[in-house]
Amino acid sequence: MYIDWHQYDPGEFFDELISSPGHPRKVGRQLAKYLKSFTREELQERKAAADLAIKTMGITFTVYSEGENIDREWPFDIIPRIIPQREWQKTERGLTQRLRALNHFIDDVYNEQKIFKDKVIPRELLQKSKNFRRQCVGMKPAYGVWAHICGTDLIKDRDGQFYVLEDNLRVPSGVSYMLENRVVTKRVFPELFEHHDIMPVTEYPTQLFDTLAAISPRPMDYPEVVVLTPGIYNSAYFEHSYLAQRMGAELVEGGDLVVDSDDCVYMRTINGLSRVDVIYRRIDDLFLDPQVFHPDSVLGVPGLMRAWLKGNVALANAPGAGVADDKVVYTYVPKMIEYYLGEKPMLPNVPSYLCMNKTECDYVLNNLDKLVVKPANESGGYGMLMGPQATKKEREEFAQRIKADPRDYMAQPLISLSTAPILTPNGVEPRHIDLRPFILQAKDHFVTPGGLTRVALTKGSYVVNSSQGGGSKDTWIVADHK
Repeated sequence: MYIDWHQYDPGEFFDELISSPGHPRKVGRQLAKYLKSFTREELQERKAAADLAIKTMGITFTVYSEGENIDREWPFDIIPRIIPQREWQKTERGLTQRLRALNHFIDDVYNEQKIFKDKVIPRELLQKSKNFRRQCVGMKPAYGVWAHICGTDLIKDRDGQFYVLEDNLRVPSGVSYMLENRVVTKRVFPELFEHHDIMPVTEYPTQLFDTLAAISPRPMDYPEVVVLTPGIYNSAYFEHSYLAQRMGAELVEGGDLVVDSDDCVYMRTINGLSRVDVIYRRIDDLFLDPQVFHPDSVLGVPGLMRAWLKGNVALANAPGAGVADDKVVYTYVPKMIEYYLGEKPMLPNVPSYLCMNKTECDYVLNNLDKLVVKPANESGGYGMLMGPQATKKEREEFAQRIKADPRDYMAQPLISLSTAPILTPNGVEPRHIDLRPFILQAKDHFVTPGGLTRVALTKGSYVVNSSQGGGSKDTWIVADHK
């Protein structure tokens, strides 16, 4: 016997499989028993099979390091994470509620701005927002939806409850890895799927296509949907090509599209120009249209904003949606839910401190050794201070940055992220995890059953981002009756 759950000690953290040494949680008992039946050699063989599958399938991500783009194989742990279906149903409702409120907020920002007039949120947030796009003022996209695809990061604290860490509303990535994690797990542990009632994730590409098709300016069963990528050197290019292929959509770069004199968007094909209805863009706002944003951008399409503003093409996510993808705006989402929907938030935020508030800023500056401080608009774990793990010099330098631009920073206590077991050369050990489910909104809503579980592969680390050395594992939503 290689795995001895009596030797597995999650310590003070909430472990999602083992409640205390030797005691699996009800939802994970079958899995724990099954894993225990393997010898060390058998488990390592399964891990080697997973690594080979990832290599064969070409599942990679790009790390930008010292001026180089390094393609790496996707780091994957073979032990799945299990979440009970009853718990997930409540979480799913909370995620849908959150995205509805965020879309109301974005639509309000670019139109009536009632939430500022009613003093629910300070107008200063908008005045200093790096993602507010004045070119979008007055636009009314279909169904009032600006963020059609959202990746919301969830964590569990010691109480075992999900908290929202942040919302990603610009160009959220990672869903292809969620789908491929399931494919690899089925190859490695096919027999497990016979004994667990696991909710499927395979319908996501269909749901994504339906969401995009619903916002087409031309009412058609199969409008022309394209995925706009910056190209092969982008860190998420694997995902761009993967989703285009699964949706049956064309994968295009800026040079493949042209805006004609009728202010419609066309794709260059060997048969001539073909009208495009919906663009799932994986390019940041400022590179979308050189006539409106960065004039030297070669990634976008001249005239694209004009075509969108005239309603001749749909863009997902819409330009300007990033105004709500701001870690300072995040702190006001519970108020948005009450203001726009008249409902109580179903998913709590992590407690947060706003440096733009002098009292809270003083608290942050006096407690940098206990807090995680984040810039408002960075992603991928970049630019933040992990106070408890930082040196005194790093904290002092960061304090100067906060003082120079308080609006750009917010802080949170270091949450005791839940753990799950991963397979190591020494057996199974607990590692910290988070979860990124993906929520779609157009005419209807859809939430992935589970999402992308990211794992801090280094012992004791809280950093789960793949760009910072994290990995991932398959996420199962399992019916409670099993």
